[in-house]
Amino acid sequence: MHISKACLTAITLATSLSVVTAPLMAQMPPPADADKVLADAYQGKSYSPYAGRGFPSRPLWGDTHLHTALSMDAGAFGNRLGLEAAYQFARGEEVVSSNGTPVKLSRPLDWLVIADHSDNMGFFPDLLAGKPHLLADPTGKDWYDRVQAGDGVNVALEIIGKFSQGQFPEALIYAPDTTSYKSVWKETIDAAEKYNDPGDFTAFIGFEWTSLVKGNNMHRVVVYRDDADKASQMVAYTTTPPQGSTNPRDLWKWMAQYEEKTGGDVLAIAHNGNLANGIMFPLQAQYDGTALDETYVNQRSLWEPLYEVTQIKGDGEAHSLLSPDDEFADYETWDAGNLDLSEAKTTEMLAGEYAREALKRGLVIESRLGTNPFKFGQIGSTDSHTSLATAQEDNFFGKHTGYEPGPERMNHPMVKSDKGIIEGWQPAASGLAAVWAAENTREAIFDAMARKEVYATTGSRMGVRFFGGWDFVEDDFNSRSPAFAGYKKGVPMGADLPKRTGSKAPTFLVYALRDPVGANLDRIQIVKGWLDAEGKTREKVYDVVWSGDRKPGAGGKLPLVGNTVDARAANFTNTIGASELGTVWSDPDFDSKQKAFYYARVIEIPTPRWSTYDAFRFDIPIPEGAPVSTQERAYTSPIWYTPDA
Repeated sequence: MHISKACLTAITLATSLSVVTAPLMAQMPPPADADKVLADAYQGKSYSPYAGRGFPSRPLWGDTHLHTALSMDAGAFGNRLGLEAAYQFARGEEVVSSNGTPVKLSRPLDWLVIADHSDNMGFFPDLLAGKPHLLADPTGKDWYDRVQAGDGVNVALEIIGKFSQGQFPEALIYAPDTTSYKSVWKETIDAAEKYNDPGDFTAFIGFEWTSLVKGNNMHRVVVYRDDADKASQMVAYTTTPPQGSTNPRDLWKWMAQYEEKTGGDVLAIAHNGNLANGIMFPLQAQYDGTALDETYVNQRSLWEPLYEVTQIKGDGEAHSLLSPDDEFADYETWDAGNLDLSEAKTTEMLAGEYAREALKRGLVIESRLGTNPFKFGQIGSTDSHTSLATAQEDNFFGKHTGYEPGPERMNHPMVKSDKGIIEGWQPAASGLAAVWAAENTREAIFDAMARKEVYATTGSRMGVRFFGGWDFVEDDFNSRSPAFAGYKKGVPMGADLPKRTGSKAPTFLVYALRDPVGANLDRIQIVKGWLDAEGKTREKVYDVVWSGDRKPGAGGKLPLVGNTVDARAANFTNTIGASELGTVWSDPDFDSKQKAFYYARVIEIPTPRWSTYDAFRFDIPIPEGAPVSTQERAYTSPIWYTPDA
């Protein structure tokens, strides 16, 4: 396009007016034809490509799963920080941990869900305070005395064990219809309202529904789109009969009742499933033997749009026994057993716990019952019980206060029984939830979660875009603003591919930018799962773009990126990898008759693990078995393909 000198003169003059004083501006109006010249030159379009942009421009970083001292187990383990400290820390303020250590995030979070356990919420602060009605019970008095004597960890394990086995003393239960419970629920709502600052920091109202069936974890975090006026009309749902239940079907009924009564909106996030012993993602029947039916699949699809794929209790994307051809599948794996290690883990259980297998199972169930119950977006969160949402390797404050930083925290197991062991170094410094929301408000972030335009990271704040369509070309990525083409020509992460036209294979536009204060990128992979002609599920991991001049070797395997980690000094260099990666990729194995899903996995170069930072800072050995380095990663929500009927 040619622009005349007259046009350039008009543009220069109009631009220069921005630095002219007001009186002079009144004397020197721009040329009368300036607007016409610009309109003609740019064919009626705004010169600024960002004018009128309606899609999110950056991810908002948050944690959907943080516990304070109000959670029964967190308090028993020694957490003395309440709601206000948790919010203050998340928004970037310095606080003092329960063990007396000053702590601050490197960068504030954009939003937070405090998800204290709804069962017996507020019980432990009252026990710690020696409330007479709790000390009147022999078990309550015993727990109180032992906590005062410094035996809080064993008390916490006992509380968890009794709760998971349905043996918690009835006299000590804080039921939802009691004054004590209603008071602490109001306290939870009031704190969220106080710290919610639309446009700057979003504080969600929420709770964790804590279903444990003999230690098998089926927890869900419930998040409200609503403010106090609606959230206060019903107290949080629990698992304790007669008001509560351990069955997810009953949780969904409660959610429906809440929305019907209040006109509000809630969603549930399935807890990381690697301590579920196979019952998080059933294929044929629920944990109680009830067969999956249309009601189950429709309700789960409606109420549970997200899955917590990574957190402190390990990573849940893939397992090496389920994905033996995936060299990156065995990452921060927890597979010792269930929450209280009362049952040994078996290989058969793993398929009901990990995200990739669940996504594949969803295709099978959809073919049988017409709806995919496991059509979820992927997020990460911490599940920290310290009130501190720490997910960075160099600033990790552990699962609970017994594992806050100190020279001994890696040397004693978190849990140990004859069925398995979880070592003190095994918790993962993970994870974060990235949300593509247009603004930092409850409504915008909730809506993005509901439409699954989200992704998980293990703690890094890398920016990741992932779009699917039928017509992407390389120039769409080379534009430097790939989201414009992504939204115009396709769909974002979490969506279904539009109806296929012609005989093309789907194309995917994927882009990643490194964490500004983090590590370079190793590679981007696209993970595909599909249902073959025989009704069996398949998977394949494709390396679609990578750093450096590496060439795939035998069998298409890409050489490792290298490792610059210096364990002695707990540091690394960004002399390998790339600051950004992206490409347009077309599925070379596409079969238009087969259901499929695709998601992107972005992997960083190796960096020191938190255990390596501990060894350096406390001048102690790295424990045997603990990895020296880690490769942080991101998992996008999938994009699904369904053949035309």
